[in-house]
Amino acid sequence: MADLRKEIEKRRTFAIISHPDAGKTTLTEKFLLYGGAINLAGSVKGKATARHAVSDWMEIEKERGISVTSSVLQFNYDGYCINILDTPGHQDFSEDTYRTLMAADSAVMVIDGSKGVEAQTRKLFKVCVMRHIPIFTFINKMDRDANDTFDLLDEIEKELGIATCPINWPIGSGKNFKGVYDRNKKEVMLYSDTQKGTKEGEEKILSIDDDSLLAEIGEENYEKLLEEIELLDGASAEFDMDLVSKGELSPVFFGSALTNFGVETFLKHFLQMTYSPLPRRSNEGEKDPFDEDFSAFVFKIQANMNKNHRDRIAFMRICSGKFTAGMEVTHVQGGNKKIKLSQPQQMMAQERKIIEEAYAGDIIGVFDPGIFSIGDTITTAAKPFEFEGIPTFAPEHFARVRQLDTMKRKQFVKGITQIAQEGAIQIFQEYGMGMEEIIVGVVGVLQFDVLKYRLENEYNVEIRLENLPHEYIRWIENKDIDIDKLTGTSDMKKIQDLKGNPLLIFVNEWSVGMTLDRNEGLELAEFGKN
Repeated sequence: MADLRKEIEKRRTFAIISHPDAGKTTLTEKFLLYGGAINLAGSVKGKATARHAVSDWMEIEKERGISVTSSVLQFNYDGYCINILDTPGHQDFSEDTYRTLMAADSAVMVIDGSKGVEAQTRKLFKVCVMRHIPIFTFINKMDRDANDTFDLLDEIEKELGIATCPINWPIGSGKNFKGVYDRNKKEVMLYSDTQKGTKEGEEKILSIDDDSLLAEIGEENYEKLLEEIELLDGASAEFDMDLVSKGELSPVFFGSALTNFGVETFLKHFLQMTYSPLPRRSNEGEKDPFDEDFSAFVFKIQANMNKNHRDRIAFMRICSGKFTAGMEVTHVQGGNKKIKLSQPQQMMAQERKIIEEAYAGDIIGVFDPGIFSIGDTITTAAKPFEFEGIPTFAPEHFARVRQLDTMKRKQFVKGITQIAQEGAIQIFQEYGMGMEEIIVGVVGVLQFDVLKYRLENEYNVEIRLENLPHEYIRWIENKDIDIDKLTGTSDMKKIQDLKGNPLLIFVNEWSVGMTLDRNEGLELAEFGKN
């Protein structure tokens, strides 16, 4: 038991979220570099011949230089065992991104210093707030011209509705970037451009009272720093760990992931400020991670990760106890069936390693013969229970799917159903039409390309997509309502999911309001329940 506690206490599981191009993949790579998991950081952009970043592995990602699927990376650093859930930051990300946040205990939000809070960040942030998980902010690209620091903090507070507490403070930006001031230690870490792919670099640290600091950063920067420190001490929120853990206060750090400046400081602070795995809600109350019964839930399913082997991997977040290879578990949603989890593995991007054991907080991938669904609970507890379901997030783009060769109907239905089970797309049918009229809903439009690409490459089926103008979807909460009698607006469309649940899609938000006004007692929800 002592060993179990020790192993779980050193676990830290977090997701990295950001807008496209804010530098998230670069930051992830630098973390791995410090953990000794990789020796030379790859570059995400660049020509096709350049090294690809370790966390991007799907063909389509390599072609576009972006992360489409969420990767799970594990490494050790300074006595901690760290699980990073790397989420796609592209505008065209998928529902997968949202669900990944369900498996994390905290989130690191990466913001581009010259752009501030962007649309995608807001959406991901909403999910973090919904779960009350701690959010840490890394304001990146300080080696480029950045917005005024106070304005950046102000924007985070206004746009995201969370208080901020800067742990360190930048001195200048762009060509005038001199380093960061640690508010707690009252020291300045001077900036020097380290080599991009390595962790070596001159880190010169001077006390704020050191006479040589003035010469290092120049009089103007020195005066400005003293002025800003005074302002900060008077105006910014006090650091309060309790508020951080409730997701109401975000500690803020500044640096440059590309040049590797401020990354290790951030990592060290982050590890000290975060907790080991947290309890998780179930229909039997909260489940303690230190409980000896093993339990986990499926948050992601990825098929055909290896083209030569048509495999399907179910990713699970372990919530309590210890996992050992070959153990027998109960698959709760599978009718409490006893199963063995085969080929348990952990991912280091596309490098997979078969594992013998794992603990609460870890993410494991197991071979899925087609029995798992997103949100399923697996446990060794004598009395099976279910973890809280993962919400179905609202797609924002819809398209009608036309199959080009009707002779391949069987492959088409199999392919589209399997891809939908992974959760990157949602499939609907025209109300009352069955599988004759299939409508696909996605969170980001890139998923349409991924769907076409995968159906062609993996299932040998060609499709044409006809975009629909609808952008808003609502689940109908009332079980007793007569769908046929609903009066909506002219742009409202009635559809149903594969379980037969009725839904409504609309072209604009105004129509949602009008439909509610016209149907007394109608209750619509923005999230679906799995």
